[in-house]
Amino acid sequence: MSKLISLDKNWIPARKDHSLYIRPVMFSTDDVLGVKPSETYKFLIILSPTGPYFVEPMKILVEEKYTRAAPGGVGFAKNAGNYGGSMLATTLAKKQGFDQVLWTDAFEHKWLQEVGMMNVFFVIDNKAVTPSLEEGTILEGVTRDSVITGLKEMNIPLEERRISIDELVAAYNAGKVSEVFGTGTAAVIAPIRELNYKGFSMKFNTDNYKISSSLKTWLNEIREGRLKDKYNWMWKVG
Repeated sequence: MSKLISLDKNWIPARKDHSLYIRPVMFSTDDVLGVKPSETYKFLIILSPTGPYFVEPMKILVEEKYTRAAPGGVGFAKNAGNYGGSMLATTLAKKQGFDQVLWTDAFEHKWLQEVGMMNVFFVIDNKAVTPSLEEGTILEGVTRDSVITGLKEMNIPLEERRISIDELVAAYNAGKVSEVFGTGTAAVIAPIRELNYKGFSMKFNTDNYKISSSLKTWLNEIREGRLKDKYNWMWKVG
């Protein structure tokens, strides 16, 4: 990967919020048709210059019918099946004017999971809350992990736990929800300006977002060399 990036370094954009997106891919290459695990695979890496994944803060529909992942499945993994299973719900949400869906659990459709293909964070009563990983339905995202590190460095209380849409609506009605944002490799940190659940619209003024804004600045300063990388996240490409 390091050699490939070195060869293609002239494709790396220098513009703000732009980057060279790196996507490892692996697929089966057996020369037979059948329902079984493959014995041979092709591994490759795709590079692509990219700009901001979401240009504007997002409008999100809380999904009540379709399911992205269930316990015992592969929701924790970055695989094509997870993307394929999300397309119908996302398409229907976009027809209603939303950018993405906030997935809920497979059984009760009330426990919050991921937003689109990103991890999600809520700032409730000055504490950051993000769904926990133990059920195996949520991706253990590297940006999620980086944001958790940043929250701890900024001394912002963090809770990794189950959170229901009912709890979120109650906290919103009490005026306790100050920020909602997604985190992912491509989007980095994507602010959410609206959540819609059963026709009830929870709206947020993203101009007032302080925690997510500070996290994005902190991450960018590390990535762009303006802040010391004390976590050894950076890798110099020759």
